[in-house]
Amino acid sequence: MKIAFCKYESSREAHSNVSDVLDGEEINQVAELEEEFAAYIGADYAQATSHGTSALHLAMLALDLKRGDKVVCSVNAHPNVPEVVRHFDAEPVFIDIDSQTYNINLDKLEAYLEDNKAKKLKAVIVTHIAGQCVDLDRLYRMATIYDVKIVEDASEALGATYKGDKIGSTGADITCFNFSSHLKKDVCNGGMIVSNSQEIMERAKLLSSHGMKRDEDSLEYIYDVVDIGFDYSMSQLDAAYIRAQIKEQDNNLVRVKEIAEMYNKALAGVNHITIPKPISDEHPYSLYIIKVDKNRDSFALELKKHGVEVGVHYIPLHFLSYYKHKYSLKVNNFPVALTTYQQVMSLPIYPRMQDKEVQYVIDKIKSVASTRV
Repeated sequence: MKIAFCKYESSREAHSNVSDVLDGEEINQVAELEEEFAAYIGADYAQATSHGTSALHLAMLALDLKRGDKVVCSVNAHPNVPEVVRHFDAEPVFIDIDSQTYNINLDKLEAYLEDNKAKKLKAVIVTHIAGQCVDLDRLYRMATIYDVKIVEDASEALGATYKGDKIGSTGADITCFNFSSHLKKDVCNGGMIVSNSQEIMERAKLLSSHGMKRDEDSLEYIYDVVDIGFDYSMSQLDAAYIRAQIKEQDNNLVRVKEIAEMYNKALAGVNHITIPKPISDEHPYSLYIIKVDKNRDSFALELKKHGVEVGVHYIPLHFLSYYKHKYSLKVNNFPVALTTYQQVMSLPIYPRMQDKEVQYVIDKIKSVASTRV
């Protein structure tokens, strides 16, 4: 049996929406998606983008990031997080992680903010690993105290909640979503930024289409350019497909939690394996991350031989050649991220995964674990 790390199956509604585009139906799928997404999240404004990375990049534009500004992020994030910062010739600052959630360590973040109050700090980008959040109330208080903007990277947190409210509606300046996130490539690409700030979103909307302004009462081809933007536009086909995904997301999360519970029950107490320890019952398990106490890579290779694909979230940013050399970073600069990276492994988990496939993964993990000394 071969168990993919992630698998997508298009719904009937997705096919119908895409057919509407191909048939030339006069439906603005992007506008419909933005309206439906804002309502789903509970945010005032939503702006669709071509990809999750472009959502992060547009967020930096909307915040008017400039050369020499500093943006703080977790050392455990996808490379697109510091990448969008560097595109502005601004400086990413890395913070070590919490050993239990793998999210940014708020104690270390607060210590950094306290020690660097007057050093061009612009924003903090917080990545929600596996969809699980940090203490957002504390994070937002810190943002007020130290006068920094909060951008949440919700690539793995679509539909996730914090104290009952969906991520994207809880108080960040901007939240960015990715509909085809790391290691979970879909048949379409797309991203979204949401905010309750009219000022931020008006700037994002302007800059998402080359900084062009048009007079609605004039001819379509008459425009002016009032700022330097880019083209972040989502296609009608992508929007049509994603609209169906959003309608299914809450039901999908229910199924994913069922699978996570199967893993939890079967893998608890297995030698050499540590299962996730959620900090609340709101953990959406967008990723199911276990720890292997020794030889993680050989463990993963054995699973691969049995057809089980796994992932890692993430390779710490200070391990990557560009950031290691650019900022003279040492492997031991972030000890928690180092130890965690050597052990973590993300298992297959997705809504269409069948119980027999889940059981197959469980059986193979137990089998490989039994050979470890």
